[in-house]
Amino acid sequence: MIYVTLPVERQHRLSFYLAMEEFLARQKNDGDDLFFTWQVEPTVIFGRNQDICSEVNLEYCSQHGIQFFRRKSGGGCVYADRSNLMMSYITRSDEVTTTFTRYMQMVTKALADLGLPATSTQNNDVLVDGRKVSGNAFYHIPGHSIVHGTMLFDTDMEHMLHAITPPQTKLSKHGVESVRQRITLLKEHTGMTIVEFQTYLRESLCDSSLQLTQTDVQAIETLEQEYLNPIFIYGKENLPL
Repeated sequence: MIYVTLPVERQHRLSFYLAMEEFLARQKNDGDDLFFTWQVEPTVIFGRNQDICSEVNLEYCSQHGIQFFRRKSGGGCVYADRSNLMMSYITRSDEVTTTFTRYMQMVTKALADLGLPATSTQNNDVLVDGRKVSGNAFYHIPGHSIVHGTMLFDTDMEHMLHAITPPQTKLSKHGVESVRQRITLLKEHTGMTIVEFQTYLRESLCDSSLQLTQTDVQAIETLEQEYLNPIFIYGKENLPL
């Protein structure tokens, strides 16, 4: 598998990395599978079929400087920040079950090789000690598939709980402590820093690298505009005034 890097490593918003995945699938995925990891400032990412007003606490996000973007894959709402590691996997296969199985096996094995009791579920989650550490989603374009997911290394639990809008009964019933019973953080299971873990993933999963050009970056930024379109983010019925 090939690890993809940018010509200049700098902070991008989440929409850039979504566009980068799609660009790689459309323009660079003619041979081996591709993989890269990334981090973002506090952001909520929600699925293509989700209603933003039902899934994202827009008021809380505005008050706390949390961005929000829609992705083209399905699945639920996810919070990410600089203490999380985001992962992107691009392959020429467009068979859902095979693609997900291969990806989940790779991630689970990488954790198991560190001595962690890692398993995967039918809901596309990776668990350590029976608690969720990674959630993943999938979509495909003709002839290619993209899997992207989170890896909870560390995170702001308050933001994770409140930036996403669950039903009020769930919000009142499940606080931070309850969330902590269902998820776990990698920092609690390894002495690695997040940078060391990022390097470990790259070295354990990939055997070569591909550095994109500045021309590629410009193409990604052009594609990113689709993800920044207010109609795509909000939906026509929820466009802000």
